Amino acid sequence: MQDQLLDQIPSLDLADFRSGDSERKVRFVQQLGEAYQNIGFVALKNHGLNDDQTKQLYADVQAFFQLPDAAKQRYEKPELAGQRGYISKGKEHAKGRNTGDLKEFYHVGQVVEGDDPIKSEYPDNIWPEELGTFKDTALNTYRTLESAGKDVLRAIALYLHLPENYFDDKVKNGNSILRPIHYFPIEDPDAVPADAVRAAEHGDINLITLLMGASADGLQVKRRDDKWIPITALPDQIVVNVGDMLQRLTNGVLKSTIHRVVNPAREKMNTSRYSIPFFMHPRSEMSLAALEHCITPDNPKKEADITAGEFLNERLIELGLKKK
Repeated sequence: MQDQLLDQIPSLDLADFRSGDSERKVRFVQQLGEAYQNIGFVALKNHGLNDDQTKQLYADVQAFFQLPDAAKQRYEKPELAGQRGYISKGKEHAKGRNTGDLKEFYHVGQVVEGDDPIKSEYPDNIWPEELGTFKDTALNTYRTLESAGKDVLRAIALYLHLPENYFDDKVKNGNSILRPIHYFPIEDPDAVPADAVRAAEHGDINLITLLMGASADGLQVKRRDDKWIPITALPDQIVVNVGDMLQRLTNGVLKSTIHRVVNPAREKMNTSRYSIPFFMHPRSEMSLAALEHCITPDNPKKEADITAGEFLNERLIELGLKKK
């Protein structure tokens, strides 16, 4: 498909893929694949989350981030390299930068049922004692978005001419993360570094990211002509984008598009912004070696072979969450 320069991301309906109607399913696969070859983002409805779920999680998230810093820091465990619990203000920076982003966040990870040996790789989740409903609401959201993500990956597999279930065993008990983020208010913009932003431009590490609607504008995506365009989704939609792992696996056929969260106008810097992405990761042993049929004379192999676990470790060091 020839690249088109879009001013907005395509809107798709996951019900088309889940409908059992082969014509609707084929159309969804084609539209999704074209969007991921072109701009790397789609807006998706009928993803499984309902209004009550979303409102309760946002209420819990806002209640946590409104706690005093000392209370929040009781749930910060630096030895976990930011993989569970609270990560305090300014700790994470984009790859290639030293200035910390103007955000704080909380990580909820995979809960492994049964005797899968992968369980030994994951630390236990950390739950704030002050919020009685947070655990159930977060895990419910985690499972809902994980289920939607599995179907998106099945559609991607079909688009890539792979078996529909190609990713199923690779993401079963995968190292996925639900990340509630608070872009905290800045009362005095002159007191922060001049180049500090809410989230500097970056590509996501994982296979795909499923983003629940944010509480304010600010998310932008970089088109191939270097123009930044705002990303917006309707209240019943989530935004789903390609991550670096999937780009690497497909040798760049699917695009992990660079995106950022810009600061609001100076007079609005004293306001909060919340968002909740779900970063869908595979199991650590998954190979990210480029798929053979994605390597052609016109698209030679771009990256060395690496596993998902090795790649994640590299990126955590680059982001400042883990020491070498």
